[in-house]
Amino acid sequence: MDTVENKVDAKGRVSLPSDWRAIVKDSDSEIVCYRSLSAPCIEGCLEDMLEKLATEMENSLDFFSEEQDDLSNLIFGDAKRYPFDSTGRIMLSEKLLKHAQITNSAVFVGKGRKFQIWNPDNWAKEEQRIREKLLKTRPSLKLSRDNG
Repeated sequence: MDTVENKVDAKGRVSLPSDWRAIVKDSDSEIVCYRSLSAPCIEGCLEDMLEKLATEMENSLDFFSEEQDDLSNLIFGDAKRYPFDSTGRIMLSEKLLKHAQITNSAVFVGKGRKFQIWNPDNWAKEEQRIREKLLKTRPSLKLSRDNG
């Protein structure tokens, strides 16, 4: 759902994009964020998506396996609810901001039922890497920076 860059204030507050504020208001859930396992960014979704992930992990992994334990520790042990204030801002923790190397601004990248929050420079590099990778594997896509 779009890519939006917003300012981050000195307290770590950043405006949640309006599309996501509307989704939260229409649902009976809250925004949950945690450190990405695969990139220097923050993962965000509705709380009910995290519940679906827990169910999926329970159904696909041995409940007592090391893999299930590791994923549970890193995702659920790190996840926290982030309600937004009357102006639509969430206050991200220092731990999340440090992981994503976010200081003055943040880029929200829509990913369907979840989103990521990136440092703008890191997102620009990641977006370029993805485009180059896709062009190598699917040259007919003819991706450019402007028609994302």
